[in-house]
This record gives sequence, structure tokens and C-alpha cells, in this order.
Amino acid sequence: MASGIYKAGQGYYTRMGTTVGASLLGLLGLRWLWDYAKNVQIGSINQTYVAFGICCLVGGILAALIYVYVFRKPGSSDFLIATEGEMKKVNWSTRREIFGSTGVVISVMAFSTAFLWMIDQAFVFVFQWIGVLEGG
Repeated sequence: MASGIYKAGQGYYTRMGTTVGASLLGLLGLRWLWDYAKNVQIGSINQTYVAFGICCLVGGILAALIYVYVFRKPGSSDFLIATEGEMKKVNWSTRREIFGSTGVVISVMAFSTAFLWMIDQAFVFVFQWIGVLEGG
């Protein structure tokens, strides 16, 4: 395989999104690792330096893996390129359609809630009337 990015210029947004997402997860992991590595003692070296070195080493390995899997490896790169191509084919809803659909969902949920509350109150009344529930 030649050096450089595999199919450069294709799948830019999905590759960047994947890189940002994986990097944020990696940073969260490094934050956890920092707390854990602060307790490691190597000789007379300051524990903060040890934790920093461990986090830099693991962060560098993570960055290299992200680069290889997102930009260099043909299988994962082709998947991300194809994903971006499919996303361009999607017929996205307009803002008006989304607001209309959201209004319908909220209305149906409010009606369902009121209806089920009335049914519940009817059952409470019947069960109190036949003596299964005590009146309160």
C-alpha cells in the first residue's frame, strides 16, 4: 500500500466525524488513565511525570490507531466513504415536517395520558365500590 491517505478526498465528513468521536472517547479514557497512573511509582521519579509519560504513550498509540483505521486501512475507509455516499441519498425531513410530526406525537401522548388516567380513575372507583380498595 502506498504511503498517504487511502482514497484522499472521499468520505471527508464521515472520516472527520469518526476521528472527532474516537478522539473524544480516547480523551475520556486518558482522563481515567491519568487518575489511575498518578498512583504509579517508578523509582524516585515524580508520580506526576510518570502519569504524564504513561498518558502520552497511550495517547500516541491511540492517535496512531485512529489514523490507521480511519485514513489508511482500505476496509474501514471504504466503509466510511460508502456511509457518506448513502447519507447523501437520504431524503431528510424539512423543519416544517419535523415540527408537524412533533406536534402530532405530543398531542397523541397528551390524549393517551388523559385517557389512561380516566380509565385508572374508573377502575379505582369500581374497586372501591366492590370493597377491594379502601377509600382514601
